[in-house]
Amino acid sequence: MNYPAVMGVVNVTPDSFYEASRGVTTDEAIARGRALFAAGADVVDVGGESTRPGATPVDVEEELARVIPVVTVLARDGVVSIDTQKEAVARAALEAGASILNDVSSTLYGVAAAYGARYVAMHRLENEQGMVLDPHYDDVVAEVSAFLEDVATRARAAGVQDLWLDYGLGFGKNAEHNQTLLAATGHFVDLARRFDARLLVGASRKRFLIGNFGQNLPAEERMEGTVAVHAWALEAGADVLRVHDVPVAVQLRELVRRPTSEVVLP
Repeated sequence: MNYPAVMGVVNVTPDSFYEASRGVTTDEAIARGRALFAAGADVVDVGGESTRPGATPVDVEEELARVIPVVTVLARDGVVSIDTQKEAVARAALEAGASILNDVSSTLYGVAAAYGARYVAMHRLENEQGMVLDPHYDDVVAEVSAFLEDVATRARAAGVQDLWLDYGLGFGKNAEHNQTLLAATGHFVDLARRFDARLLVGASRKRFLIGNFGQNLPAEERMEGTVAVHAWALEAGADVLRVHDVPVAVQLRELVRRPTSEVVLP
């Protein structure tokens, strides 16, 4: 895979926070995934359970019914990631053709190792039901770093060969925590390199991007903040952007990595 890489999001859910990313039916989700590949996505990340704060859990059978038909088809078109924290769903999706396991719980590294899959380990302070509470860190960079170092060590010991780390923007962090982590992106790139791993940044259209505007901008109006954060992350050395808006991210990626001498100004 070429880096920086763009991972496009397909949510086979009725309740993910950004409506345009949802494909409630199998056919809708497949169509969205194919459109993302056509727009230049290096990976399409398929999820059947929302991980937004306050989301209602989905049972295994329902999640399997949502994602496996979609993974099966899209895996014929390109690299597919399964976004799940359930072992049964992870195994079924990897058997159906997914080659990346994106795990917000950071507990399924043994499954990824068993299937020879790339593994994404993410930090979160609590589960979906707890993330709406007021999060606290004495030192958010140090604490997230310690967590990622620990899970990276365990993943490598379990046999994971291709490891991606994600500092979990928006997952059990307030706006100040997220901004602090973003400012330390270069540090997290260095941390990932110590484990011969890649850094994934997932900031797309998240609530903290409204900044200090004093208004609750809906997800549909957070494009500008998303682009700004992605540009910062790429300049700091991030390897993967997980995004809802693939065409914009692909254009940004090409601009950021192009030598200045090749940029033609109007």
